[in-house]
Amino acid sequence: MKGEVELKIVLLDKKLPPPQYMTPGAVGMDLYAAKSVSLTPGEIQLIPTGIKVAVPEGYELQIRPRSGLAIQGLGMVNSPGTIDNDYRGEIKICLINLGKSTFVIKKGERIAQAVLSPVARARIKCVDYLNPTLRGERGFGHTGK
Repeated sequence: MKGEVELKIVLLDKKLPPPQYMTPGAVGMDLYAAKSVSLTPGEIQLIPTGIKVAVPEGYELQIRPRSGLAIQGLGMVNSPGTIDNDYRGEIKICLINLGKSTFVIKKGERIAQAVLSPVARARIKCVDYLNPTLRGERGFGHTGK
């Protein structure tokens, strides 16, 4: 496949599947809950995935919510999350229950997706001014409704 990059993964729980693309056109790999949890309305929990990764240099692993869970009121507090190429700990997903009833996640359920993305590092240059643009400093809601 064009653009494939090796992503080394340690399975901390051999009963869980490794991250996987669910369709040939999928951009994100599904990640699985390594334990069962219940989230009450408004509750935030850090859910382990049972994996560690070695992200290649020049890449990040973006952790994003699954749309199928979002429609049920489950979200990610820090979305997207970033796994840097020098992190070697277990990937954990910070989920919040935005619904009105307790949400149960069973071990082995898909809870997030991971997207391997190239990154560029900025070379910071402090200046006294920025070139003007047509938009200028107009921010939030500047284009109307």
